[in-house]
Amino acid sequence: MEEEQEAIDMADDKERQEEIQKGEDLEETRETGFGGSAGAEFKRIPPWRTQITVRGLVASAVIGVMYSVIVMKLNLTTGLVPTLNVSAALLAFVLLRSWTKLLRRVGVLTAPFTRQENTVVQTCAVACYSIAVGGGFGSYLLGLNKKTYEQAGVDTEGNVPGSYKEPGIGWMTGFLFTVSFIGLLALVPLRKIMIIDYNLSYPSGTATAVLINGFHTPQGDQMAKKQVHGFAKYFTFSFLWSFFQWFYSGGDGCGFSQFPTFGLKAWKQTFFFDFSLTYVGAGMICSHIVNISLLLGAVLSWGIMWPLIHELKGNWFPTSIAESSMSSLQGYKVFISIALILGDGLYNFLKILAFTARSMHARARCKNLKKVADQDNAVLDDLQRNELFKKERIPVWLACSGYVFFTVISIIAIPRMFREVKWYYVVIAYMLAPALSFCNAYGAGLTDMNMAYNYGKVSLFILAAWAGKDSGVVAGLVGCGLIKSVVSISADLMHDFKTGHLTMTSPRSMLVSQAIGTVMGCVIAPLTFLLFYKAFDVGNPDGNWKAPYALIYRNMAILGVEGFSALPHHCLQLCYGFFGFAVLANMMRDLFPAKYGNWVPLPMAMAVPFLVGASFAIDMCVGSFIVFAWHKLNSKKATLMVPAVASGLICGDGLWILPSSLLALAKVNPPICMNFSAAS
Repeated sequence: MEEEQEAIDMADDKERQEEIQKGEDLEETRETGFGGSAGAEFKRIPPWRTQITVRGLVASAVIGVMYSVIVMKLNLTTGLVPTLNVSAALLAFVLLRSWTKLLRRVGVLTAPFTRQENTVVQTCAVACYSIAVGGGFGSYLLGLNKKTYEQAGVDTEGNVPGSYKEPGIGWMTGFLFTVSFIGLLALVPLRKIMIIDYNLSYPSGTATAVLINGFHTPQGDQMAKKQVHGFAKYFTFSFLWSFFQWFYSGGDGCGFSQFPTFGLKAWKQTFFFDFSLTYVGAGMICSHIVNISLLLGAVLSWGIMWPLIHELKGNWFPTSIAESSMSSLQGYKVFISIALILGDGLYNFLKILAFTARSMHARARCKNLKKVADQDNAVLDDLQRNELFKKERIPVWLACSGYVFFTVISIIAIPRMFREVKWYYVVIAYMLAPALSFCNAYGAGLTDMNMAYNYGKVSLFILAAWAGKDSGVVAGLVGCGLIKSVVSISADLMHDFKTGHLTMTSPRSMLVSQAIGTVMGCVIAPLTFLLFYKAFDVGNPDGNWKAPYALIYRNMAILGVEGFSALPHHCLQLCYGFFGFAVLANMMRDLFPAKYGNWVPLPMAMAVPFLVGASFAIDMCVGSFIVFAWHKLNSKKATLMVPAVASGLICGDGLWILPSSLLALAKVNPPICMNFSAAS
C-alpha cells in the first residue's frame, strides 16, 4: 500500500506543483475547514517520509530555540506559561511559505508546502520547546539546587545536609534523554482506540488542526498575510522596546520594570505596571477569568494578608529570623500557595478520574450501538481520514521493546545520577506509568486538561515518605520528574495524533517528528536554562528571577518527609482554610449555572502571585483589557489578529532575553540606573 501511494505521489507531483502555484489545489476546503472533500485531497497526500523535510526540520529548530528561550523566561520568573501551539503553527506557516515563495521568485522549483508538512513542523517545534516547559527547570530539577536547599531552611529536619545537586549540562541532558522518550512509547499501541474508537475531541489538537487547514486555502492565505503583518509589526516594537529599557536597568531595583505606577507605597507591595510586554501578550492569550483570578490572588495576598501577618512578627514568628526563612513570613507564602495548588489539583484530579470512568463505562455499554450509528452517519471525509490513520501502522513490538529498553536505561542511569533514588523506585514508577498515562490522556481528550503535574505531585509525596528523612527530598523530586514526564508527553502525543488525523498527516511522520523535536529539546533546553542560570540571579526571592515553583516543590517534598511539623505557627489552620476554599471554588464552578460559575476565580491561578507578587498580574490584566476593548471596537478583526499580536509581543520581548543574557555573561552592564524615591 505504501509503494502504491508513493507511485501516485510521483505521478501527481507535477500536477500538484502547477495547482498550488495557481492557488487552486485546495479550493474544496473552503466549506468545512477540515479538508473539505477529502477524496481529492486524499489522492494528493505525500508519503510519510516526504512529509518530514530538511527545510521543515530547520524551521522547527529555529522556532524551538526561540520558544525555548521565551518559556524558560516565563518558567524562571512566574512559572506561568500560556499555550503557544497556535503561535508555533503560525510561525511554521510563515517561515516555510516565505521560503518557498522566495525560491520560486529566483526560479528555483521547490516541493509544494502542504498542510502535512505544516503539521509536522508545528509538532516538532512544540515537542522541542515542551522540554523547556515541562522538564522541571523551574520546578523539581531546580528544586534540587543549593540555593533552593538553603531557602527551604538548612535547620529544617527533612532538609538534610547535602540533599542538593547543582545544575550541570551533563547530568541534566542525560536525565532528560533518559526520561523523555518513554512517554513517546507508552500509549502508541492505544492510538487507534483513543483517536478513532473513542473519538476523543482533544480540543487543543483540534484547534491547531482547524488553524492549519484554514491556512492552506485561498482565504487562509489572505488571513495569514494579515496575521503575519501584525506579528512582524508588534514583534519589532516589542524587541526594540525591550532593548530601550535595558539601558536604564543598570542595578538592583532600576529601570522601567520598577516604575511605581500607583505610588511608592503600592510599589513596595509589588503593585505596579512593570512594562513587560511578555506578560501583556500572555494576558491577551489567557482567558479573562485567569487574569482576574491572578489579580484577586495578588490583592488578597500582597494587599491584605502579608501586611497583616508581617504586623504579627514576634507573636506568630520570631523577630530574630529573616523574612526569607521558612519559619517566617516566607513560610506562610509558600505553604498557603501549596494548599491552594493541592486543593485545586486534587479536586480536578478526582473529577477527571470520575469523568473518565463514567465515560468509559457509558462507551462500553453502548459499544455495539455506537458502531452501527458511526457506520450509518459517517461521511466520506471521516472514513478516509480513519483509513489513512489506520493504514500507517506503527509496530506494537517496536513501542513495547522501546519502552523496555528505555526503562532498563533508567534503572541503570537514574540511581547513578541520584544515589537517594533506588533502582526499584524506578521500576515501580515505570510499571505504573502506562496506566497513569492512559488515564491522563483520556481525561485530556475529554476536557483538554493535562493533569500530569498532579500525578507528579502524588508520586512526590509517596516517594518522599517512602524514602524517609535521609533520602526523601531528593527521591521525591526525582520521582516526580519520572512520572510527570511520561504522563505529560503521552498526553501531548495524543493531542498531536488528533491534529495529524484531522490534517490527514501520517501517524508515522507525527511520531518521528515528535521524537526529533524531543531530541532537539533535550539538548536546547539545558543549554537555554544554563544561559539564564549563569547570566541572572535565578531563585532570588527578592529579584526578577524568583523561580517560585522550585521552592514550592522542595517544600512539598519536605512536607512529605516531615508531615505537618514543617509548618510555621498557625500556618496549618490557614492552609486548611485555603485548601477548603480551593475545593469549594471548583465545586461552585461546576454546580452553578454557567453565567455565574464562569466568574468564580481559579484557585490555581490565584496561588501564583502569593509568592511572585502582583506586578505580572497587572501586566496580564492590561492584556485582557486590550482584548476586551478590541472586541468592543471590532470583534471580527480582534478574533483574527489577537493571537498574532500577542505572539509578536511575547516573541519580541522574549527574544531580547538572548542578547541581554549574553551581554550579562560578557560583564557588559547597562549604563544607566533609573529608580524612584520619595520627594522628602
